[in-house]
Amino acid sequence: MIRFKLKELIAEKEFRESRVITLAEIAEKTGIHRSTLSKIANERGYNTGTENVDRLCRHFECDVGDVIQFIPEE
Repeated sequence: MIRFKLKELIAEKEFRESRVITLAEIAEKTGIHRSTLSKIANERGYNTGTENVDRLCRHFECDVGDVIQFIPEE
């Protein structure tokens, strides 16, 4: 299963910048719909395209492995 680490990325950015960051702000800056971001952040096993992963990597200035994580299913 693929796990998205969007909440962790937001928390780290909030800490670095000492401010609150909303999904609406990320949606505006990335072009990813807010509801899609909410699903990425909250729905276990949500499937999104590589374009959205690319946009998140660009926004958070990170690698793909910082956005997604593979978790083997038992």
